[in-house]
This record gives sequence, C-alpha cells and structure tokens, in this order.
Amino acid sequence: MDVPQGDRDILRRLAEEQAEVAALPVHTEKAELWRRLNDLEPVRPMVWINEIPWHEMDVNGELTLRCSNPWAREIESDLRRLLYQWRHMPADMIVDDYITCPLAIHSSGYGLSEDVDIARTDEASDVVSRRFHRQIVEPEDLEKIQMPRVRVDRGATEENYGKMCAIFGDILPVKKAGHKYIWFAPWDELIRWWGVEEAMLDLVDRPQMVEAAISRLVDAYLCELDQWERLNLLSRNDDNTRIGSGGYGYTSQMPGKDYDPAHVRPWNMWGHATAQIFSSVSPQMHWDFALKHEMRWLERWRLTYYGCCEPLDVKMSILREIPTLRKISVSPWVNSERAVEEIGTDYVVSRKPTPAWLAEDSWRPEAARADLVQFLEVAKGCHVEVIMKDVSTVRYEPKRLWEWERIAMEVVQRGL
Repeated sequence: MDVPQGDRDILRRLAEEQAEVAALPVHTEKAELWRRLNDLEPVRPMVWINEIPWHEMDVNGELTLRCSNPWAREIESDLRRLLYQWRHMPADMIVDDYITCPLAIHSSGYGLSEDVDIARTDEASDVVSRRFHRQIVEPEDLEKIQMPRVRVDRGATEENYGKMCAIFGDILPVKKAGHKYIWFAPWDELIRWWGVEEAMLDLVDRPQMVEAAISRLVDAYLCELDQWERLNLLSRNDDNTRIGSGGYGYTSQMPGKDYDPAHVRPWNMWGHATAQIFSSVSPQMHWDFALKHEMRWLERWRLTYYGCCEPLDVKMSILREIPTLRKISVSPWVNSERAVEEIGTDYVVSRKPTPAWLAEDSWRPEAARADLVQFLEVAKGCHVEVIMKDVSTVRYEPKRLWEWERIAMEVVQRGL
C-alpha cells in the first residue's frame, strides 16, 4: 500500500525529533550507567518506566495520530510515544539513533488459544479481567499442545524495509531486527487453558499430569527457539531492550567470544523466565513444577532475568541454581528486608514499586516518595534498578506519572 505524501511528512518530522534527541550525549552516559549496573559495578540505582496506560496520557494532542495509512499509523504511534516519554518522564531511558524494521516473523503457535470471558472497567483500556474456560481437563488433552512452526516472510520484510528507508533513510538509518525482547512464561499460558484454581489444585491432586503438561509446553517453546536460531531470526539485546520485566540489557559480558555477527544465537543474548501464578506455592513446589523445567530454557542464554509479579524473597535457595542468573524481580509483595538479605550483592535487584499510588482517588506524591526511599534505604549497598510498571491507570491525570519520575530521579541522584 502506498504511503501518502502527507503521512510521509508527518513521519519524517517525528523522525527528525528522534534524531535530535538521540544525538544528545546523555544517552552514552546513561548506557554506561546501565552497563555498570548489569556488570554488578553500579554507580547509582537506575530508573525506568514501562507498561504505561497510553489511552490516559494524551496532553495537547501529543499522542493523537494524524496519519491515514494503517502501516504509517503504527509507526507514528511508536514515534509519538517515544518522544512523549522523553519529554515528560524519561528517567534513565535511552533513545535509539536509528529506526527499527522488524523482520516479518510468523508462528503457528502452541495449538491452543485462550477461551475467555472478559470484563472491563474502562472501554479504552486493554487492562481487563478474565475468566478462562478450561480446555485441558484430562491427560489426553495435553496432546492439544502442539510444536509451533516458524516462518519468515522475506518479501514483506524487504517491502517494509524499502518503504522505511525511503521515508527515514536521510534522517536516521533503518536497521532490520529479529526477536530481541523474548518473554518466557509457560505457566502464564498453561493456566489460561487449564484454569487457575484447577491448575493449583492439580499440583496436589494430579502432579504427574501437571509435570507432563509443563514439560510438553517447554518442549514447544524450545522447538520455537531452535527455529528462530536456525532461521537466523534473533538479534542482540544487550542494548536498550527491556530484559524480562526489568530494565535495559547493556553489559560488557555480551556477545561473548563465540559471537558471529551474521548469526546471533541465544548464547549471545539475555534470557528470562517467570512463573507468576506460583506466588503462593512453596519453594519445593516451585522447583518441581516450574523452575526444574524452565532450566532447560534458561541455560541456553548467556545471562538471565527471573521473575515478574511473584514474590521471590523466600525462593532464593532454588533461584541460585540458575547458572546464568543476573537479575531478580523484587515485586511490591516481597518482604523487602528479607529480599535484600537473600539477594545481597550477588545479583541485580530489579525493584518494582507499587503502581497503586498512581491509581488512588487523590495523588499523594509524598507517600510515593516515602515508599521509594524506604526500600532504597533497606537496599543500600545493593545493585538496584527501579522499574515502574503495571501502571493500569493514572486516573486520567498524566502528570501523576510525570511527577513520580521526577521524584524517583531526585531520590536516586541525590542518594536519598
């Protein structure tokens, strides 16, 4: 589909803004700070904001899309959000000095899709409540989990690349990229097909069936990863790519001596795993039904990140079995003192402050500050990143998140 000249002009103006921002020396400085954090040589805690309720954030039309072509509108949306975040809540974000053209990669999936009822409190939000209809009930239902088939549409990739070069090439270079941000959460998938309560009960009632299920699903993920590697569909993520549920991936430990620039492999990259539904199971059950199986995935990567929302402060004994582990999620539901004591200085503490402060009837910035300061005082001497995520609402008051960013940066730069 041809891109109208008006759409091209809009995209070019936004790209010119990105180029101006990307040329600032602060990005080189911030990249070094992220590198030092991930190499366990931190200068200060690093701060980043992710998972933003964009439908609530528009101010003065900054996020209003003006392109008419659907392909151009997708790119316009990404550019506007990038520039908006830089203007209002940059924290330690880093802006690329190039435009990314994703490879057109397709997968047949794992054989099942969620069958779900959805309830909404805000029709404009993609944050919803779900009630899953069970599709895995008996052992024979495990056959429904299929090994995915991956293909790449080289023609579509080249068409997109050509259009992007024609629009942006004299402003910013265009770079093709395969999979960089890779989310590995097999239990997030499994409970959608099994049912949450049913799956938790079956950990006790039918443990052999549960183990067979997670083993088969991990097989499917590894089957897909093998195809990505064989088809050369991976790209390095030791840059300003989000790692797991945390921050950026800059590190001196990648890509490694075995690196072929023409063919990136998992061993040149960050990996990740999480079992969020296991928040309340014992460390032994977490090992038996999750981590023991996730290990087959985790050992494929040079460094790894573990966790998301699940509290992990009582599970360090099993997490230390991960040979490539470097960063650990520390959710709002942990015991902070215990988490810091257990993690120590062996790993990066990926702290997730509660976003609840942003959702209250009245915004209380001093309470949000106190919450952040309290944790950083407990974690003094540790290697910390502060990741504000899961922000489902700011009550249509974008400045709440802007102010949280200013508070967080003031706290980490002044040393509390």
